[in-house]
Amino acid sequence: MVARDAAGNSSAASNPVTFTTTSGGGTGGGCTATYSVTNSWQGGFQGDVAVKNAGTSAITGWTVKWTFANGQTITQIWNGTLTQTGADVTVKNVSYNGALAAGASTSFGFSGTWTTANTVPATVTCTAS
Repeated sequence: MVARDAAGNSSAASNPVTFTTTSGGGTGGGCTATYSVTNSWQGGFQGDVAVKNAGTSAITGWTVKWTFANGQTITQIWNGTLTQTGADVTVKNVSYNGALAAGASTSFGFSGTWTTANTVPATVTCTAS
């Protein structure tokens, strides 16, 4: 992340950060999503979200959701289907990475823009189907 003071001076970019949360879906199912900022530059960033089936049975799909706090916008995504309405982001699996055996994982990546800050979302949820 790069911070900017009131005079417009920017700090050096910080190291990547990671945030993990768990959300369930029935007995034996559930998934986790780990959000990471993998690269950041003035006005832009690249992120990755690792999705893991944390349950004891296979899942056929997943949905990851979060809300950006600082007006970030995703401009490109790979290995996921994006819906962004304002600050609210929803990413669903694509046809080839939705089915996950127990303990299996996949990931999707994205690039985006920011204006004032690029903080990690406070809550990231993953729902298995």
